[in-house]
Amino acid sequence: MTLTRAVLAAVLATAFSAQAASDQPYPGTIVLKVDATNTAQQIFRVRESIPAKAGKLTLLYPQWIPGNHGPSGALNQFAGLKVSANGQPVEWTRDPVNVYAFHVTVPKGANSVDVEFEYLSPVEANQGRTTMTNDILGVQWQSVALYPAGYASNKITVQPNLTVPAGWQFGSALEQQTRTGDEVAFKPTDLETLVDSPLFAGRYFRRIDLDPGAKIPVHLNVVADSAEQLDATPEQIAPHRELIQQAYKLFNSQHYKHYDFLFAISDEFGGIGREHHQSSENGVKLGYFAEWKKYEARRELLPHEFTHSWNGKFRRPAGQAVADFNTPLQNELLWVYEGQTQYWGAVLAARSGLIKPEHTRDLIAATAARYDNVKGRDWRAVQDTVNDPIINARRPQGWNNWQRAEDYYSEGELIWLDADTKIRELSGDKKSLNDFAKTFFGVDDGVNVAKPYTFEDVVKALNAVQPYEWAKFLRTRLDGHGPGAPLDGLTRAGWKLAYSDKPTEFLKAQEDLSKSANFQYSLGFSVGADGKLEAFQWDGVGFKAGLSGGTTLLAVNGRAYKAELLRAAVTAAKDGKEPISLLFKKGNLYQTVALDYHGGLKYPRLERIEGTPDRLEAILQPLK
Repeated sequence: MTLTRAVLAAVLATAFSAQAASDQPYPGTIVLKVDATNTAQQIFRVRESIPAKAGKLTLLYPQWIPGNHGPSGALNQFAGLKVSANGQPVEWTRDPVNVYAFHVTVPKGANSVDVEFEYLSPVEANQGRTTMTNDILGVQWQSVALYPAGYASNKITVQPNLTVPAGWQFGSALEQQTRTGDEVAFKPTDLETLVDSPLFAGRYFRRIDLDPGAKIPVHLNVVADSAEQLDATPEQIAPHRELIQQAYKLFNSQHYKHYDFLFAISDEFGGIGREHHQSSENGVKLGYFAEWKKYEARRELLPHEFTHSWNGKFRRPAGQAVADFNTPLQNELLWVYEGQTQYWGAVLAARSGLIKPEHTRDLIAATAARYDNVKGRDWRAVQDTVNDPIINARRPQGWNNWQRAEDYYSEGELIWLDADTKIRELSGDKKSLNDFAKTFFGVDDGVNVAKPYTFEDVVKALNAVQPYEWAKFLRTRLDGHGPGAPLDGLTRAGWKLAYSDKPTEFLKAQEDLSKSANFQYSLGFSVGADGKLEAFQWDGVGFKAGLSGGTTLLAVNGRAYKAELLRAAVTAAKDGKEPISLLFKKGNLYQTVALDYHGGLKYPRLERIEGTPDRLEAILQPLK
């Protein structure tokens, strides 16, 4: 009998969690107040006044976060929940199945409930992404808000308020109503828009106009660990401004009232790249402006996130257009949402001048090599990797090359390069994926309400640009198992993936920045700054020798490990017969392993295919 009741309770709770959200407006306005002044202890204090009538009320903490593609709501950092009505405490109970739901009974005579809790920003790296430091804070509204169940998030009105540390400035897509000292009141908005409008604030702040004189403004809101990190020269600002113009020429539309890049340059504030309809969260390490040439590869972040305003936010997969933040997202079209965005991000970075075209080619070479050597393709098609935000949620993997991760991003980029060059080939280079972008994302100019799409919609739009068997073309690449990555697009672009015993200067600089040494395409692994083995190739040389993660390389042929020493050993072994002797430590075990490898060093690069049109050059050229 007890088991039957437990099963019944689970069924009822599951039914509740799947309850459809009403499309009727929620009565009244939620007043949300967030105190973000405790930067020393990294604590956000939250108070909410939620209109309610006597009886049962369920409050939800957001679970499925847009842009994360999974159930990543930071419930583990939510604490101190207290509920009251008319000044008296009200007990709450957590739902036994849907742990993001809290049930309360509103007493008679009450017309609202007051809620208090804390959101605890991580104070150490192993606790999650840091959202508050002594100099920077980021407000992600889904982390500091409870909302009533049973209503669509765009039918719930919220009036948000924020207290920032003394004198701090901020950037956000939210529209300010008043500011008194350090207390800021924003204009009332719906919950969906609120969650889609985060805020960065900082002690050191600079706002850069990226489209001077435009009717629809675009700003780069920069916060940093120090004032000198904000210094940007006119020559550095220029390609950011060109990014805006190149995006407009590509997408032929704007789907926001104004756009705000939120940009943190910090070694303490957590790194991030997350899209929103009228803004984006972007976080990089120190040196973005201060060491401009050194960190060129970082400059693909802003083009990617800006593209998402069109692809992912305005046009979004139907399975991503859900009623509230506790309804599961469906990820089957992430290879369009993220994969095509990855492609346009790389293209726009080159077209705007943020990254040199020849360096973009190097980055494409690195991507092509990585996915051409993914052994996990044998058992797992790239289509299945759209489930990884739910399955793995970006946790570290022991055997990424075999398990696969969110490969729909960069392998998706290769698929869309394939589609672009196919259109160019079939049309005699009169049409391209640029035409798809203009028609697919350029509809309803000025409208900032999401316009969902299906697989059939994508195929139809491609056929409108250039008739072809696009459904078969896409499904073959998404559901296939190779061999190798989808590199036909490179061939059609007039280039091929090749390997050399020396990396390109640009990729060598990226390797130096990461303080790692790449031997993936020779010995089958990379070596981190501390000698730790990483990035194993499944069935590669190191794998077959029994090596695995958690292993430190100590010596090469009897001498203390240095990256240049191992490179020299691999080069010498190419013309010899003796194996490479390596000393490893794993746990308390020391072991000498002889790698019988004689293939020399191998680093990816692109090489021109003689006698073919250079379509890649055409793709990376700025639009007129």
